[in-house]
Amino acid sequence: MSEQPSSTAGQAENTANSAAAPAAREPVQYGPRRAIASFSTYADAERAVDRLADLDFPVDRVAIVGRDLELVEQVTGKMTLPRALWRGALTGAIPGALIGWIFGLFSWVNPLIAGLLLALYGLIFGAVIGALIGGIIYLAQRGRRDFASITMMVPQRYEVMVDEKVADEAARLLGVGV
Repeated sequence: MSEQPSSTAGQAENTANSAAAPAAREPVQYGPRRAIASFSTYADAERAVDRLADLDFPVDRVAIVGRDLELVEQVTGKMTLPRALWRGALTGAIPGALIGWIFGLFSWVNPLIAGLLLALYGLIFGAVIGALIGGIIYLAQRGRRDFASITMMVPQRYEVMVDEKVADEAARLLGVGV
């Protein structure tokens, strides 16, 4: 584990999300938090929180925070008209099939056969419409963006943040200096 005690006392106010809390429990109100350790990978930070859980620490008072975010756009290949048509067809086929299947369920005579048949028709219709739209968008760009890519946010480090009231205990359990 490549852990380093954090010298900065980054604090954040955080309130419990009532939608995520079980209905029978009162929402937990979080106070200021303090970073007790910093890791270069998410897996290392996750292992630290898992260790706290194994030692019966109240992990609902812990957060893993990604710091120093970078926007990375990974180019996946050259965009051509056939590739734009294919991606558009895939994008349109799935919603088309789902919409066709849902309409098929409303058949009174034989909902299974009607559902499958309309899902097939929806898949074909969605693929055709998606391919047309994908091709139109590609041609409208006139070569300004002739590549496909995936965009992601990548943190440079991960800090294990703990409520100020129990931060010393968490640091002791992890064996890091405070």
